[in-house]
Amino acid sequence: MILTSRQRARAAEISRQLADQLTEPPLPDSDESPDSGRWHGQALSKGAIGVAVLHGVRARDGLGDPTRVLPWVRAATCAPLSVAAGSGLWFGAPAVAFALRTAAPGRFLPTMAKLDASIDDATALRLDAAEQRITDGRHPTANEFDLVRGLTGLGAYLLQRSPTHPLLTRLLKYLINLTAPLPSPHPGGANVPGWWTPSPLPGHPGPADGGHADLGAAHGIPGPLALLAIAMRHGVSLPGQAEAIDTISSWLEQWRQPAPAGPWWPEHITLPELRAGATLQATSRRPSWCYGTPGIARALQLAGIVLGDSERQQSAEAALARCLSDPGQLRQIVDPALCHGWSGVALTGLAAAQDSRTDQLPQSLTLAVDELLEHAPDPMPEKLPGLILGRAGIALTLHQIAHPRSEAAWQSCLLIN
Repeated sequence: MILTSRQRARAAEISRQLADQLTEPPLPDSDESPDSGRWHGQALSKGAIGVAVLHGVRARDGLGDPTRVLPWVRAATCAPLSVAAGSGLWFGAPAVAFALRTAAPGRFLPTMAKLDASIDDATALRLDAAEQRITDGRHPTANEFDLVRGLTGLGAYLLQRSPTHPLLTRLLKYLINLTAPLPSPHPGGANVPGWWTPSPLPGHPGPADGGHADLGAAHGIPGPLALLAIAMRHGVSLPGQAEAIDTISSWLEQWRQPAPAGPWWPEHITLPELRAGATLQATSRRPSWCYGTPGIARALQLAGIVLGDSERQQSAEAALARCLSDPGQLRQIVDPALCHGWSGVALTGLAAAQDSRTDQLPQSLTLAVDELLEHAPDPMPEKLPGLILGRAGIALTLHQIAHPRSEAAWQSCLLIN
């Protein structure tokens, strides 16, 4: 890995500083409304449970105080934990279970047993609904299968818990079936991918006009691709899994856009674009883990690795390397957070570089890491504490840069490892 001792030392120092800013959780919000900050505690993105992950990982590496974990766990669980339709890997009981298993393995065993039982029940119910939807030939919503609140995120937790879990087998079979094409939303049209959602584009309320496919790692099809590939890397290989990985990969490669500074992907594909075989998005937008080249390229790299497809792997690595080396793309990044900022770009690049077949990708990491080191000390105006959008995630990314042999299990909430 081509990172200097100066970069690693600086990363370690900023990580410690940020962790020290997160010693005591704020007082719980007494507001009971659905929009209250009271509910943020059980969110990996903004809340206390993400901070517990930070302190747990640092303590396991001998660099933090393990007693810092418990106050944040208490703060996260001061409200009833959600297992409703809006819960998932990033929110509610699954998020808390993921954090406890990552931050404090072997502790809180009675609590973990209760959480896992509720998660199993909720996952089985969602699989029942998804399997019936497939049988009926209907189109899915993004929340059915995405990483953040859908079955892909629940699958990431089940894989972390046990690769032989029967619900994981059932969930992976569902993802394999998700790749079968579905009829067009408009009568007489050509088939659409099985992950085609009927809703309008995010931020564009109004008529769906045929729906869309999402190409973001957080909410789109790269998440299922990454889970299928990572599961296979852990020895979980089912009939049709390799074919499903190839189907999704080929579709993503079809929408790869050439450019002088390096290839990029659109964020969404609408029905008119699918029919025309061309995107209306004129140029690349902010490169990030959640949307853009880094998250997509890592998923394709993992696909190439498990399929033994060196051409696909090297193509993905080259796309990510060029993205990480292009100031024009990188200057669109405006914050250091994991989801759509410097931490996500650097962490995805670091994970990909560790698997890279050439030196091109490791060499390209320098610019992204330097930008993260520059912006990390003053994370963001909102001062969010959480893992995905806040200081805990920035601190953990810097910790991983400083200590690349540190346990990377926490990164499964992004499905980059």
